[in-house]
Amino acid sequence: MIYGVVLAGGVGNRMGNVGKPKQYLLIGDKPIIIHTLEKFYMQSDFEKVLVLCPPEWLSHTRNLIKKYIQDAERVIVLKGGETRNETIMNAISYIESEGKLDEETIIVTHDSVRPFVTQRIIEENIRYAREYGACDTAVAATDTIVCSDDNVVISDIPERRRMYQGQTPQTFKALKLKNLYQSLSPEEKAVLTDAAKIYVMKGEKVHIVDGEVFNIKITYPYDLRVAEALLGEGEKVK
Repeated sequence: MIYGVVLAGGVGNRMGNVGKPKQYLLIGDKPIIIHTLEKFYMQSDFEKVLVLCPPEWLSHTRNLIKKYIQDAERVIVLKGGETRNETIMNAISYIESEGKLDEETIIVTHDSVRPFVTQRIIEENIRYAREYGACDTAVAATDTIVCSDDNVVISDIPERRRMYQGQTPQTFKALKLKNLYQSLSPEEKAVLTDAAKIYVMKGEKVHIVDGEVFNIKITYPYDLRVAEALLGEGEKVK
C-alpha cells in the first residue's frame, strides 16, 4: 500500500500577521493546500491521501476539500502532532489502525505549502522508496553555502559540489520509519528537522530524488508573489 501524506500542521509564523496558517492562503483562486492536494489526488498509486492539520482547522480543511475536490473519498483529514515527525507518526498510526501497516507500506510525505510538485517527482519518490526504502527530494545548491557555529562569524564553507537544498516529498517504508523514530532518545528527537534526518542519524541510507527549482516552499510573503507568477506561467502553458 502507498499513501500520500500532506503535512499541513504548521501555523506559518514567518508569513506575518495574516490571520490564518499559510496553507490556507490563496494563490490564484484556490488555497495553497488545495493546489497541493490536487497534485496528490491525481496520483492513482495512492490508496489514500492523508492530510494532517492543526486540530482547530480540521473542519475548515474538510470543508475546503468538499468544495474544491470532486469525489474526495480518498482524502482523509487527520489531526497533526506537536512536531513535524509526530505529525508523520499520526499518519502512520492511522494506517496501522486500518490494518494496512506492514514492511512494504510506503508513505510519500510532502509539505502542504509546496504546490508546484510534479507528477515526475512523486512517481520517482515512489519508485526509489520501493527500491531503497527511503528517499528525499533535493536540488544541487547553486549558491555557496556558509556555516556559522555562533550565528556571528563563518566557521566553515563546505564544497558546493557536495551541497544540496532539501525539498519534499520525502518517502519511506512506513514501518521502518516508525521503528527508527521510536528508537531515538529524547535528545535525538529534539534536534530533528525532518524525517530523513532520522535515517541519517541511525546510519541508514537515504537516496536522492532530483527536485525542481520551482518546487518552492511558500514561507514568506515574497514567496506568495513568486507562486502567483509561477501559477500564471502554468496557466499560459495550458
